[in-house]
Parts: sequence; structure tokens; C-alpha cells
Amino acid sequence: MALRPELLEILVCPEDKRGLYYLADEDVLYNPRLKRRYVVREGIPVMLPEEAEAVDDAEHARIMDKVAANGLRLTVED
Repeated sequence: MALRPELLEILVCPEDKRGLYYLADEDVLYNPRLKRRYVVREGIPVMLPEEAEAVDDAEHARIMDKVAANGLRLTVED
């Protein structure tokens, strides 16, 4: 279940308060600055810092390649 555009317009990382990339096909929101991934469960983003998943350099590179290839934009621009 994809997140609603109205929700994406206001979603930011709870840690650094900046925009995230939404990877709908993976059901995750990704913070490239902190290399942290927030899962979306049943259409609800789990935005608790203690629930976020740390991402290693290889996974970060994969995600950023996907962001570039698909022209994804941050939920909130700086």
C-alpha cells in the first residue's frame, strides 16, 4: 500500500528533521545523511528512531543508485 502524497509532503526524519526518500516498492523511507531506513508497515511509516535500521555503505550505494535511476526526490526539500 503506497503512502498518500499528502503524508509524503510532511514526512521528515525524526532525528535530523530533514527529508527522506520514499522507496514505495520496498516499503521504506530512507535518510541518506544518517544512512537509516524506516519501514512502512501496512501503509503506516514506523518513524521511531529506535526502530530504524542502520544501512551499510554497500546498501547505501544501492539505494542511492536506485534514487538516481528513478528520479526520486526527498519528501521535504532542504
